[in-house]
Formats: sequence, C-alpha cells, structure tokens
Amino acid sequence: MSAKNEVTHSGIVKSVGEDGITVGIVVQSGCASCEIKGACSMSEQSDKDLDIDCNPVDFKVGQHVNIRLKSSQGMNALFLGYVLPFLILLIVMIILTSLTDKEGLVGIISMASLVPYYLLLYYYRKQIKKKFTYVVEPLSKNQI
Repeated sequence: MSAKNEVTHSGIVKSVGEDGITVGIVVQSGCASCEIKGACSMSEQSDKDLDIDCNPVDFKVGQHVNIRLKSSQGMNALFLGYVLPFLILLIVMIILTSLTDKEGLVGIISMASLVPYYLLLYYYRKQIKKKFTYVVEPLSKNQI
C-alpha cells in the first residue's frame, strides 16, 4: 500500500497483554510542528494510548513501533466523530427553529439531541473498533 493511502504514527509500546499491545503516540496539532511555535500560545501536543489487537509475542515494553492506518478508515472516523454529529445538530436546529422562536430552547434541545447519538456510538464501540484495523511494525535502531 502506498504511503499516500495511509496515515502513520510512530509510538512506543507501553504494555503488552494477552491479545494485543498498548502503544503511546504523541499527537500534534499543525502548530506544534511550526518553527516559531514559541512565539504564540497556539501549539498543542497530547499523548494518546492506542489498544491494538495483534500478536503480542512480537513486541516488548519500550519498543519503538510504527502504526499504520488506511486513510479511508481515518475519513470514516472523521465522519462518525464530527460530520454526522454536526449534521444531526444542524437538522434538529433547523426543524426546531421552524416550530418555535425560543432560541434558548432550540439550542438546548439541539445539543441534547447529540446525547443519544454518542450513547449509540458508545454502545456499538466494539463493532466500530473492528472496522478500524491498525498495522504495527517494529522500528529498527536506524529508524528511531
């Protein structure tokens, strides 16, 4: 698969379990990689842990690894996490605005309409997780 169709991150194995590993990665915003990030307060960086189902025998704690994900799977995650909730919020807001002129009520109910959506995402998280497959490769000393 070409690098154009993949999203890659390097990370460090934090723990090894019976059926997979936990890898810690550093997620940076666009500003975090900027050369003049010290001049403003926009730079942002956070640590994330990924639980990956794989053969744990091939990995050990502290090992540097490369994680790959198809970019199409990344687009699916973007759709589920941002686009669909925005559409739900917008549709509910438009419908309620046409029914009432109470803006505060429209805002509260529109925001509350996302609660069932996120509860459904949480309930089906295991099925959704199966659709997102990561490929984990150990990095050699030269690649670190």
